Formats: sequence, C-alpha cells, structure tokens
Amino acid sequence: MTAQELATTLQGKLIVSCQAPPGDPMRETSTLVRLALSAVAGGGAAIRANDPEVVGAITAAVDLPVIGLWKDGDTGVFITPTVRHALAVAGAGAAVVAADATDRPRPDGSTFAELVDAVHAAGALVMADVSTLAEGVAAAELGADFVSTTLSGYVPGTPKQTGPDLDLVSALSAAIDVPVVAEGRINTPEEAAEALARGAHSVVVGTAITAPTALTARFVAGITRP
Repeated sequence: MTAQELATTLQGKLIVSCQAPPGDPMRETSTLVRLALSAVAGGGAAIRANDPEVVGAITAAVDLPVIGLWKDGDTGVFITPTVRHALAVAGAGAAVVAADATDRPRPDGSTFAELVDAVHAAGALVMADVSTLAEGVAAAELGADFVSTTLSGYVPGTPKQTGPDLDLVSALSAAIDVPVVAEGRINTPEEAAEALARGAHSVVVGTAITAPTALTARFVAGITRP
C-alpha cells in the first residue's frame, strides 16, 4: 500500500493502539490480538501495536493496516530506537513503522533519516513520533510518511497536559504536507473529534479503549475519599 493509498484509508478515522505495559496482565500476545479484533469489530480503521511478535500476530489476524513499533527500554529514545528494530517491525508485517523522531540521540548513533531510508527500502512506510513542531517539520523533510504527536508531554521541555496537545496538532497541520496523526492522552470521543477539527488527518486512541488496568485505577482514584 502506498502512502497516498493509506492516507486515503485513514483520513478522518480512528486508529486503535493495542498495547500493554511491562508487567500488565494484558501483556500477552493472544490477548492483544483479541483487543485488536475487538477494535476491528467496533469500527477502527487501523491498529497500532508494539513488539514484532505482537505485530506479526495481529497482522495475521486482522484485515486492517498495522502500525508497528518496538519499545526497547523506558528512557531516552526507546520507540523503535534503531534501524535494526525498525527492520524487525517491518519484517513482522507492519504496513507502517512508527519510530521516535525527536532530536535526541539514538542509542546506536544512527539518524532518523537512515531509519526512514531502511524502512522504505524494506517496503514499509514510516510514522514519525514527535514532540515539537520543529521535530515534525524535520521528520517530514526527511521523508516520513506520517507525523504523529505521540511524544508531546513525554519529552523534557514539552508541555505537560492531561489531554491531547491540540495546539501541536494545529501547528503541524498548518506547517507540513504529510498527514498529521493526533496521539497522546485522547480520553474522549469529543477530544478525538476536536483533534480532527484542528487539522489531524486521523487519531490514535489507546488507554481510553484498551487499558483496563489503567482505567480501573482511574475510577478507583475518582471514588477514593481521603
């Protein structure tokens, strides 16, 4: 599928992130596949998934594009941090490889441009996960097929918010020609709709749909009295 074909498929649509953090009871391949199948049944247009094994299993189970990544570690650049990680995700069947495209150093000393070239050579597309407008503009110039606001609020120096960074969505949409994907802390359908109204090509929702542990903790905190 070409970048234009996928962009057409995803325009105005919901991408569901089917992931679970280390140690979570949901972090099991067959469980995550069932989450993806549930997302398909609910009308999701694509799935975002972590780890080559999970990416491969979901790709085999659903007839939707899979945006794959490989989280390795939990500090610095850890979302598909190297070309090796990116090629493993592409080899697992991901239509799109999502990778950190911030201006922080990558653990193997490689560049985001090298990752983009390698993934394209492998026949997959690239989604750049960024935290700022400058990073998004740079990623688009380096050949990213999609730019996502995934890392805003998680990289030092970016605004801490309880909801999505809609200002970044607006700024990126006005500044670059590649599709902008709104991701990060989208908690309600209203926030997803607002992201589209602010210029997002599509939206990614994860925790609010596929994270029962986090959702349970949120409710417990809400009803707990001092």
